[in-house]
Amino acid sequence: MQNMSFLIAPKLIARALLLSFISTICAPAIAQMTELSSDVAADARVWIESPGDGQVVSSPVAIVFGSDNVSISSAGVEQVNSGHHHLLIDMEELPVMDMPLPAHAQLIHFGKGQTSAKLSLEPGEHSLQLLLGNYIHVPHTRPVMSKKITIVVK
Repeated sequence: MQNMSFLIAPKLIARALLLSFISTICAPAIAQMTELSSDVAADARVWIESPGDGQVVSSPVAIVFGSDNVSISSAGVEQVNSGHHHLLIDMEELPVMDMPLPAHAQLIHFGKGQTSAKLSLEPGEHSLQLLLGNYIHVPHTRPVMSKKITIVVK
């Protein structure tokens, strides 16, 4: 058992050092973010221009995003009435709306201000929905999202 304590102690020390480092580096940035969400025009909207709802497509799928009354800008660029697209794929529930959106296979970030994409999707039925995020990937105070559409990949 004595040998085990020598293995555990370095792990605990490393973990404590990592937590200390994270809190030292991140605390000032978090303290500055008293309000993570941003306002957006009351008539701002986004939609999926193509493919259309119910359309049968081939992979890779060309997706075109539409927007109105909101500027599409890159992540990291704080600008009034702006944001960038996030594509929700096959998500049954919406993500948490008051924190930065996590990036994963079902929630794709378009942080360079892209308004179109080509995505490889497995054959079958898929749902697609756009959600606009502000400069730090947080949905707006009034979330701006498209209608959810369904496509079939052959």
